[in-house]
Amino acid sequence: MGKYFGTDGIRGRANDTLTLDKAIKIGRYLGAYYGQSGHARILIGKDTRLSSSMFESGLAAGAAASGADVYLLGVCPTPSVSYLIQKEHFSCGIMVSASHNPYYDNGIKLFSPAGKKMDPAVEEAIEATFTGEDELPYAINEAIGRIIDYHDALQLYISWLRETACDLSGMNIALDLANGSAVATAVETLRELGAKLEVIHSEPNGVNINTHCGSTHPEELQELMRKGHYDAGFAFDGDADRLIAVDEDGNLINGDYTLYIVGKALKAKGLLKDDVVVTTVMANLGLYKAFEKCGIHSVQTAVGDKYVYESMEANGYTIGGEQSGHIIFNEYETTGDGLFTALQLLKIMKETGLSLKTLGEELFIYPQLLVNVPVKDKEKALHDPKILAEIAAVEAKLGDEGRILVRPSGTEPLVRVMVEAKTHELCDEYVYQIVDTIRSSNNTL
Repeated sequence: MGKYFGTDGIRGRANDTLTLDKAIKIGRYLGAYYGQSGHARILIGKDTRLSSSMFESGLAAGAAASGADVYLLGVCPTPSVSYLIQKEHFSCGIMVSASHNPYYDNGIKLFSPAGKKMDPAVEEAIEATFTGEDELPYAINEAIGRIIDYHDALQLYISWLRETACDLSGMNIALDLANGSAVATAVETLRELGAKLEVIHSEPNGVNINTHCGSTHPEELQELMRKGHYDAGFAFDGDADRLIAVDEDGNLINGDYTLYIVGKALKAKGLLKDDVVVTTVMANLGLYKAFEKCGIHSVQTAVGDKYVYESMEANGYTIGGEQSGHIIFNEYETTGDGLFTALQLLKIMKETGLSLKTLGEELFIYPQLLVNVPVKDKEKALHDPKILAEIAAVEAKLGDEGRILVRPSGTEPLVRVMVEAKTHELCDEYVYQIVDTIRSSNNTL
């Protein structure tokens, strides 16, 4: 990772750590870079946060100034950008979104011509333009690029989703759209498939994205599920590439449950390559134990759907994902897609006649506690001898009945401390044993 680009693009507070000037330079570089081998065509999408239109405009202006034609998809899910890059043969794509972060943050995610996360070498070259003078040539005369309204192309993505799904007539579904990108696609897609919908948090105003709603705050959706009579509930994050489901009793079906349910269904059909599901190191210990019981193997990667997909692509694995709700189906996509994942869960429910609760009931999730500790220097914290000694002590106490994971955030100045154990009390004790040690190291913000 570079200084600015993390595991999922560049992210920060709008007009503070992430500035309009950076957006313009990103656009300038991509327009020039992909214009070397012919006229560049760049696709840009955005989420609903207040600053997204500003960054969209800066990126578009920069790319057009370098000679690229820019196609503005408007408010859309991140996976729609990845899909349309491939289908419509764009030079590259950009998504303006800070995903599950608060509205005052924003981010810029870059996609290659194959609809995959951008080559780190390109991101590093872009970073070099942030600190020096912009020496890229400006296009002049007829070489100046055009900026084109491309919102109607979102229908191509919605049509593809419907083709991969099944008839949902008779299903009653609750949706939490997080006041984010899912407003552009979820209701239309599910209704056209025949589902009856109850929808909450579907009126974005620029500052309410992810606010007490969506995949990181699904409590209102859970309460709705408990009070009503719904077959399933689905909560998306700000850019709709994550999905957290809720069963008929209001229980959360997170990414671990989804991997278990889908992994078992694919294995039963003989469609799970090498009987392997790819997870990150954050997957719950209970998921691995449940996989063992049904003959499924797991491959672990670092945290980030980028790394999950790299493992899947290199080995041809069928499915992988994260506890947070990023799920990737290798046959169909190169990045997580919350709505596609919801449609696959609904298809399994239809095919088996089983509820989400029943489909996941054999998975016991170990109690888990995750605490984020703001630090000045992530690497220094992770190599501090006192902190390492405390981690080793906790590992020894947990043995085979739990685990501890201490890792840096890929997008923020945080160290994440996670413990899984038999009880919530043990999780609390061991997590704060590490957290207190980090806080006493004089490295915290």
